[in-house]
Amino acid sequence: MNFFRGVMGGQAAGPQPSGAETIQKLCDRVASSTLLEDRRDAVRALKSLSKKYRMEVGTQAMDHLINILQTDRSDSEILGYALDTLYNIICNDEEEEQDAVTPLPVSGKHKNVSVPDENAQKQADDLGAQFTDKFIQDPEHVTLLLTLLEEFDFHVRWPGVKLLTALLKNQGAQLQGVILVSPMGVSRLMDLLADSREVIRNDGLLLLQQLTKGNAAIQKIVAFENAFERLLDIITEEGSSDGGIVVEDCLLLLLNLLKNNSSNQNFFKEGSYIQRMKPWFEVGDDNSGWSAQKVTNLHLMLQLVRVMVSPVNSPGATASCQKSMYQCGLLQQLCTILMATGVPADILTETINTVSEVIRGSQVNQDYFASVNAPSNPPRPAIVVLLMSMVNERQPFVLRCAVLYCFQCFLYKNQKGQGEIVATLLPSTIDANSISAGQLLCGGLFSADSLSNWCAAVALAHALQDNLTQKEQLLRVQLATSLGKPPVSLLQQCTNILSQGSKVQTRVGLLMLLCTWISNCPIAVTHFLHNQENVPFLTAQISENLGEDERLVQGLCALLLGICIYYNDNSLENYTKEKLKQLIEKRIGKENFVEKLGFITKHELYSRAAQKPQPVFPSQEQMLFDHEFTKLVKELEGVITKAVHKSSEEEKKEEEVKKTLEQHDNIVTQYKELIREQDTQIQELKEQVASMTSQNEQMQATVTQQLSQIQQHKDQYNILKLKLGKDNQSQSNSQGDVSQVNGLQTEELTQLKEEVEELRKQHTLLQTQLGDKDALINTLRSEAAQTAEGSAGGSENTELLKELEALRSQVQSQSTEINQLKTERQELLRRAEAGSSDVVPSSDGSLDTAKMAELESRLAAQTAETERLKDETKSLSDSRADLEQQLASATSTVAILQTEKAKLQTEVQESKKEQDDLLMLLADQDQKIHSLKQKLKDLGETVEDEDDLDARDQTDDDDEEEEDEDED
Repeated sequence: MNFFRGVMGGQAAGPQPSGAETIQKLCDRVASSTLLEDRRDAVRALKSLSKKYRMEVGTQAMDHLINILQTDRSDSEILGYALDTLYNIICNDEEEEQDAVTPLPVSGKHKNVSVPDENAQKQADDLGAQFTDKFIQDPEHVTLLLTLLEEFDFHVRWPGVKLLTALLKNQGAQLQGVILVSPMGVSRLMDLLADSREVIRNDGLLLLQQLTKGNAAIQKIVAFENAFERLLDIITEEGSSDGGIVVEDCLLLLLNLLKNNSSNQNFFKEGSYIQRMKPWFEVGDDNSGWSAQKVTNLHLMLQLVRVMVSPVNSPGATASCQKSMYQCGLLQQLCTILMATGVPADILTETINTVSEVIRGSQVNQDYFASVNAPSNPPRPAIVVLLMSMVNERQPFVLRCAVLYCFQCFLYKNQKGQGEIVATLLPSTIDANSISAGQLLCGGLFSADSLSNWCAAVALAHALQDNLTQKEQLLRVQLATSLGKPPVSLLQQCTNILSQGSKVQTRVGLLMLLCTWISNCPIAVTHFLHNQENVPFLTAQISENLGEDERLVQGLCALLLGICIYYNDNSLENYTKEKLKQLIEKRIGKENFVEKLGFITKHELYSRAAQKPQPVFPSQEQMLFDHEFTKLVKELEGVITKAVHKSSEEEKKEEEVKKTLEQHDNIVTQYKELIREQDTQIQELKEQVASMTSQNEQMQATVTQQLSQIQQHKDQYNILKLKLGKDNQSQSNSQGDVSQVNGLQTEELTQLKEEVEELRKQHTLLQTQLGDKDALINTLRSEAAQTAEGSAGGSENTELLKELEALRSQVQSQSTEINQLKTERQELLRRAEAGSSDVVPSSDGSLDTAKMAELESRLAAQTAETERLKDETKSLSDSRADLEQQLASATSTVAILQTEKAKLQTEVQESKKEQDDLLMLLADQDQKIHSLKQKLKDLGETVEDEDDLDARDQTDDDDEEEEDEDED
């Protein structure tokens, strides 16, 4: 209490209540007053005292204020006062704590001098956390606060948002847990972004920033509550990069949602939100006068792009985002900013880093970046312009690091780009009229600036990374050091600079370049050892006892010498593996050599460089290690240590074992190839069996279908046959009822007569045709007689006789038709006469002839139907014969297929038996190999795996081919 008495000042004349007493009275008034106005006034008074007497109000009034929130929900004014009071006692913002200095009463002329009370300041800093813990002890309080946020009244909603934000700042993790389990807790907070009042929406953004920090579960819920869509809409409404602090808050919230959250990153990409980022980077030609807020916004936008393609993300997700950024034109837009003028330096640096990660490992994006030209006269590739900045010592340090990172990302897993860079150094491709990337790298490698030396060496090392072809091509590079002197190779010039004792940074860069260059390249090792001065220089550097600064150089020299041993093909008699190891043992000592080799990984900057690919260094002096080089060191340190400790006898034994293993591997490889061939044959036979089986099934299905169609036609034929019999029976019954018909209409009788006349005409025509046929027959008979008497030959006579027989049969069929027509004509005439005789005595027109005419017409229709049915029956019979023929053919085909299937199955069984025999033999060979490897391990030898032997075999084959080409 002494502190608050000091705050209240000295006692005036007469007794006055202290602050604590006043607050106690107000709390009693809040708790006991029945009138809402009295409680409201008391809470208003507590709010006014809450800043000055924060501890007293928080200690005595918090429970009463929470009770007000629970009971007086109907009055928005008292709710607002209570929320503001709670915010004042919980918030730790600097502007809320302006009472950090406390007046101390002293005597003399120094009276009323204020001095800071450090203990009071520290206590004030802890008050917010203490009161926050007290508030969230009961999770229902947080749920109550979330419920109050649903109130639309400004005086309730805005203080509620501020209070919840302050609680999250003080105890974020605990409050996140409470909100996460609260029903619809996150959804209620997301509704703040849709509030039409900007102050609530903007404070809602700050609230969501605090809510989403470091909690992946809440980040996912917020993302699936359509947060991306709402935030991007707000950014567009506020003017994108030209917007104000609201755009910055939206971008910070987006970074919280996406950073290290693969689920949200995938949701962002699948929702096509990457495409909506492109307009952010549309920068005009006039880039002068960038505001500080615009620089901040664009910096955050670039960071958002980098989050989506960060090297720490999964490779598949990164590649997918890189593809989307190229397809939507985002990469092209970033390259436009890269080449634009007037862009602030920090934005340009971040843009270079962003482009670096967008193209890293993506062949399509790397090819596009290689095609980008700077707007200069003449146009120059963007890579050349960037390298000019990297080797220029007047450029900012962070910009040079960004350019180096961009160049590394351009060459990462890009053998095509590596070849193009190395090609600019070769004599056949050098253009004296233009500046190339290779010329800039060589210039930086041998300049007076140590940082340029280091950057150029690392950049050139990345052009050789995991690329044996380019390592061998770079051996052809020749440099003209001075007039009148012969050119020297690039490898020799690097070692010359090393021996001259330049700065540590320069030597470290050159040693990293040499180690990368000759590793896994025996030809480069031979070229390096061919210079008689290199090995003595390395041994001298390793054996000396130098200071702390030179330890890293000694470790790198040991690594370089160890690479010369490990990748030595013994082509130089003076520097074989055994002689180099003897030299180490005599001049350095094996233990000392291994200790110096360990200086690399023990260096304090080694672990920092191994963490991430981007070169980030606090200062130029600490720029010593490259990320990819740390991988190489980790890979080679162990194998070099083992290679140095091996004796000649152990190596001979290892060589013999290797030869034995190679022989066994060759046998195993042959059997594997044989098994693969047999597997291929078995697979082909299985495919043939499967195809034949499917053909068989198709044919069986076709036969079944055809049988069903035949059965269907049979049924239709039987139905028609029955129908025809019924119609004939009904016709006969109808003729017996003719006598019951009362009359025949005159029109129908006339029609019947016309039909009779027409039949007569047809009869006459047929008689004429019959006469013509008879005449033709007679003519043919006479011709046949003359032909028989002549000497034309028996064959013509036979043909004429066949024609004659055909004509006779045709005449007979026509005669049959004529007789049938005559019979029908007579029947019709008889019926007509009978009908006409019945018409005369009947005056009312009711004759039986009408019924007869109807029956005749039905008879004619039935006759025609009968003919049609006969034709259909004939066609069905023909189709049935065809189907039966197809069925027989299908049955024979099925039998053939079954025979072939049985034969194939027999062959498959034989092949399986052969394969089992081979597998048994292979298992025996593997057992022998395993036993030999175990013997080697017992002897203390290191046995390489099959893949390593294959890789070494391939390397040896390549080396032999290169030696043959060199000899030619």
